[in-house]
Amino acid sequence: MLFNSLEFIFLFLPTAFIGYFYLNHRGRTAVATAWLILASLFFYCWWDPIYLPLIVGSILFNFSTGTWLHRSIGKEPSSSRTLLSPKAILFFGVTCNLLLLGYFKYSDFFIHNLNRWLGEDRLSLLHMILPLGISFFTFTQIAFLVDVYKRQAKEYDLLNYALFVTYFPHLIAGPILHHREMMPQFADMTQRSLRYDNLAKGTVLFSIGLCKKVLIADTFAVWANGGFADPLHLQLIEAWFTSLSYTLQLYFDFSGYTDMALGISLLFNVYLPINFNSPYKALSIQEFWQRWHMTLSRFLKEYVYIPFGGNRHDEVNTCRNLLATFIIGGLWHGAGWTFIVWGAVHGVALVIQRLWQRLKWPMPNWLAWFVTFFFVNFAWVFFRAGSMSDAIEVVKGMFGFHGLAQGIAVGDYLRFLTKSASSYAALFNLRTPGVIFFILFFMAAVMMPNSMQWLERFKPNWRNALFIVLLLTISTVYLSFGHAKSFLYFNF
Repeated sequence: MLFNSLEFIFLFLPTAFIGYFYLNHRGRTAVATAWLILASLFFYCWWDPIYLPLIVGSILFNFSTGTWLHRSIGKEPSSSRTLLSPKAILFFGVTCNLLLLGYFKYSDFFIHNLNRWLGEDRLSLLHMILPLGISFFTFTQIAFLVDVYKRQAKEYDLLNYALFVTYFPHLIAGPILHHREMMPQFADMTQRSLRYDNLAKGTVLFSIGLCKKVLIADTFAVWANGGFADPLHLQLIEAWFTSLSYTLQLYFDFSGYTDMALGISLLFNVYLPINFNSPYKALSIQEFWQRWHMTLSRFLKEYVYIPFGGNRHDEVNTCRNLLATFIIGGLWHGAGWTFIVWGAVHGVALVIQRLWQRLKWPMPNWLAWFVTFFFVNFAWVFFRAGSMSDAIEVVKGMFGFHGLAQGIAVGDYLRFLTKSASSYAALFNLRTPGVIFFILFFMAAVMMPNSMQWLERFKPNWRNALFIVLLLTISTVYLSFGHAKSFLYFNF
């Protein structure tokens, strides 16, 4: 089920919300927890119930492994009985999770490349359908096992653990959580009653996120998809508009999803970690990753970069660890060479930044922003393209290899801005030129306060209430004219 679907907004969410607080009001907190788990599993199964046993099995395995790991800490192996060390249990649990993820996500990628290396199709592809959200709920549970090992988490209640993993606001596309961030909030009985301040804030965040997705990201998607569908014929300005359209689409799509997730969770009095902080305002690649998909950056730092050695050794090893971490981060996003290259170029950029900082040559802020933003935009081409050859063709277009088309009107350059897959966007483009829409929301992404900053200044008054009602009305009316479009990070 999609957050940006009418059945979610008008049926599922009100039912889950009313049932949860009604059961808590009657003092049946365990039943309320079970209700939220069942609602979350129903939410997950909406697409395809075939993978319900997978997520349930993953939860049972990791709960059992986490319990085993916690009870083994502090014990020493005895000669009279076989007892694995905590480190061995952790290794076992993490390995099983990675094998499950690898089987579903990377089997065909491995088989395809092995066949290419052998020069013949000896092995048949499995044509595996990627289970929804498997990357996110796998990483969440790996983080739980590591936190148990570090004595930063423990959970003996299966219902609570199942809620931690399945809680529907973060289940499909994050944020990636620590157990200690969410479950103490559910354990606080004072948070099990309806709070009107959180209801107001949650509605605001959800409305902003919905608007970002259906009115902004889905409009940029038309232009980005049109350009990437025909990379061989993208001339200079068309190629730049194509890449920049995807850069803005991805931001408004994923930050919109995160706003909606945080807003929905606030309705249940649960604060999820912030995942975006105006990443396109960053003045360096390092700062960009401190602002973009912040919970993934935290996961890669805590569970990949630091275990590799971090910056505890010499400069060469530090740079190697950075590069390896981002290659793994790229591969986590998808089974393809484009994702590996995308991760690698970000790793190389971080290495270059580190070496530049050692030279102590200051750079003006405007130049630092320009270099950072356009590097990120360049790298997104590899993230979006369907193949390496397509990515290279788009990049060639951005550097003018497909021609500058001198003497052609700017309107001809931007012909794909008037193409649209929806009647709403077609009507919109007739009234307001696409280029104005483009410039307006480019400026919003790089200059204006983000949704969390706007929420901090939010005051519950009639003016703001009317504004939120207007956002919700416009977004839902638009949804009623077409089908809800999936979020980009559902593919990862």
